[in-house]
Amino acid sequence: MTTQHHTAGSGTKHWRTEISRMQWLVLIGTTLGWGLDGFAGSLYVLVLGPAMADLLPHSGITVDSPAIGFYGGLTVALFLVGWAVGGILFGILADYFGRTRVLSLGILTYAVFTAAAAFADTWWQLGILRFIAGLGSGVEAPVGAALIAETWRNRYRARAGGIMMSGYAAGFFVAAATYAVLGSHGWRIMMALAVIPALLVWFIRRYVPEPPEIEASIQARKDRKECGDATTEDGFVLRRLFTGPMLRPTLVCTALATGSLIAFWSVSTWYPQIIRQMTATDAQAPAGTADHRVALASMLFNAGGIIGYASWGFLADAIGRRKTFALSFVISAAAIAYVFPFEHSYQEFLVAMPILGFGLFGALSGTFIYGPEVFPPSVRATALALVNSVGRFVTATGPLIAGVIATSWFSGNLGLATATIAAVGLIAFAGLAFAPETRGKPMPTDPHPPVPTPHQPIPTASGREESLS
Repeated sequence: MTTQHHTAGSGTKHWRTEISRMQWLVLIGTTLGWGLDGFAGSLYVLVLGPAMADLLPHSGITVDSPAIGFYGGLTVALFLVGWAVGGILFGILADYFGRTRVLSLGILTYAVFTAAAAFADTWWQLGILRFIAGLGSGVEAPVGAALIAETWRNRYRARAGGIMMSGYAAGFFVAAATYAVLGSHGWRIMMALAVIPALLVWFIRRYVPEPPEIEASIQARKDRKECGDATTEDGFVLRRLFTGPMLRPTLVCTALATGSLIAFWSVSTWYPQIIRQMTATDAQAPAGTADHRVALASMLFNAGGIIGYASWGFLADAIGRRKTFALSFVISAAAIAYVFPFEHSYQEFLVAMPILGFGLFGALSGTFIYGPEVFPPSVRATALALVNSVGRFVTATGPLIAGVIATSWFSGNLGLATATIAAVGLIAFAGLAFAPETRGKPMPTDPHPPVPTPHQPIPTASGREESLS
């Protein structure tokens, strides 16, 4: 069921009067949370090679390029599996217990256990810590995107969602800059810095409010169950996503997210190692050149990503969600097809990195802007977590398989392996073919609960979508 969405009259209101203090606080808190998540995650991608080179001998494994590719890919896979499991778990909790407290718990988990990786002695210890960190990392995007959708109920909603999502690329950018300055001090120091996001929990608990709609929905669900008036909307959230009218948006959003994530993680995991291999063949490169090149390439990749993330909502408002998805997918596919299957100079890599970032990050932004527009509030956090977690379960095998097929099929060529795995991301086009356009349409709401009989209390949730601006 939907109700008319509030839209400010053109030319009658200014954005400063349309956007409330609460909306700004939610945007700041979720953007910082997602940005620090990106910061912590990117630190590991940047130090994957040195970390494996340090830990594999302690694990009784000979260090070479195939071993780094395999065991490095395995630790990334464990992180992504943890992210997928944690996303679903915390998404369900957010729909039943509220957004902000679950968001805080997730941030603490990923910050503490990412930093704890600095004390690992073997690759498998690191892998376990990465899995636990992934459990917490899975909470930020779905719950943050739900918070944005539920508080920014005006014409700026998609743009606010894009700005929030740009925090992840900004976190990657800051991590790359930090690595450029401190990378010479070793990978353990870099991982220890990941504890910084834990400080954000104080801000969120103090300043980021729970959306009134969600508080009312949670209380209404409790009231109906206590009175024996449970309705179909009170069914277990995961079951509801696979039945009735929610099945189609679940499948569509899963395809969009899965394709976007496969392409993103295949590229972002392995381009640092590809650049290291490229540098290793240059006998004249001075010591430290590889670290410098990886840091610079990562900064350019994430600079393009910041623009791709932040601009997605603006583009989607201008030309529609479907056309903006198509633009992101085409740019990503063209850039991957150009960069990875063929030999290129480092300078050519640098030119392509911001284009890659724009397309890949933009597609990810779209999945979290579009998703809230097709799911009602009672299942919204779970739905966003589920469709992206399915993508991460599939994606988790990507970095590992890329390392394996690079050795088995392509004589250690990670570029060809990366392009091969990223090509599976074309599944996103299948989802796009069945995705309804949502630009200018009202946000979904839950059905009104049944009219109570005289001896039953009136439910507290109205089911209506009111403006919070």
